[in-house]
Amino acid sequence: MMIVGLIVVGIVAGSVAASLGVGGGIIYVPALVTIFSLAQHEAQGTSLALIIPTTIVATIVHSRAGRVDWRISAFLALGAVGGGFLGAEAALALDAPVLRKMFGGLVALTALRMLHRTRRASHPADD
Repeated sequence: MMIVGLIVVGIVAGSVAASLGVGGGIIYVPALVTIFSLAQHEAQGTSLALIIPTTIVATIVHSRAGRVDWRISAFLALGAVGGGFLGAEAALALDAPVLRKMFGGLVALTALRMLHRTRRASHPADD
């Protein structure tokens, strides 16, 4: 039963990641911690490993549709490699409860910002 649950979480996270352009971590990490009882650090590390197959498939599909700017991607990748190393080291240095609160805060802040921007875009100021 656990394998079926993991596959279902993978389908949901992969779909959300590929369709909305977000990392599957917003699904994987909470699911792995709350449903499958993984430790925060283990959930985050596992989620990061899952980015590889998800992004390969999604990038191929988006690239075929002409929706990837490879030049911008190359420059962002240069910074992302260093940032990935620094971020992983920082996460490992934090206690799990602190890391969990930071993760939750980031997800909540991002959601609120997106809701605000969506509301503002759908109700432009009358000129």
